[in-house]
Amino acid sequence: MSGIDLNADLGEGFGRWTLADDESLLGLVTSANVACGFHAGDSTTMRTVVRDAVAGGVRVGAHVSYRDLAGFGRRFVDVPPTELADDVVYQVAALDGFARLAGGRVRYVKPHGALYNAVVHHEGQARAVVDAVRAYDPSLALVGLPGSAVLRIAEEAGLPTVREAFADRGYLPTGELVPRGRPGAVVHDAAEAAARVVELVTSGVVVAVDGTRVRVDAESVCVHSDTPGAVSLLTAVRRVLEERGIEVRPFAAAGSAV
Repeated sequence: MSGIDLNADLGEGFGRWTLADDESLLGLVTSANVACGFHAGDSTTMRTVVRDAVAGGVRVGAHVSYRDLAGFGRRFVDVPPTELADDVVYQVAALDGFARLAGGRVRYVKPHGALYNAVVHHEGQARAVVDAVRAYDPSLALVGLPGSAVLRIAEEAGLPTVREAFADRGYLPTGELVPRGRPGAVVHDAAEAAARVVELVTSGVVVAVDGTRVRVDAESVCVHSDTPGAVSLLTAVRRVLEERGIEVRPFAAAGSAV
């Protein structure tokens, strides 16, 4: 690849609670996954982050979640598909309203946390997410893990899709993420994260926690804003990419000209 999109999960504060340095991270990414109030975020946070993203030329995406503020959206919820679809529409529409006020639009949807992991295999919930995105705006891209059920169903439904990799998360030999709480789940070292992204972009390979070389084709790479040292980590990733002549640019979703 001659280029790669960098994204981060932003707007994950709530009220007086601030989780990350959104302003600094916005200066480093090309796409911003903005929390929509279900796992984090509130109306003022959403409006502020979206306003700054649009002003900085950063693409805005809706980071949708289970209704789980207390658990930061990292607990599986066995919600009925129709209810989950409605929750996704609600979140996307809310963020899109603030994007329109800022002179922009929501351009993609990315599930968060437990929902992201669930729709890798959970066909019912994956279909609910796809149905919600297609009902709201079928031009929106759907971001997910390569090989996941949600991307397969999205492609079958004619939605644009974006395969995503992670700079700051460990991989299993299956190409899935190491569950949080297990050894190797989070990459903390900036140099290690940067080297991982360079290898991903240049060879399409990520080294799993057991040393297995796993094929991962991705158009976008994520850094979580709540990873300790996220700004330093993302700064290192971007610097090394640029030193290697790899352009940091917004993704081009499969099935779309976006």
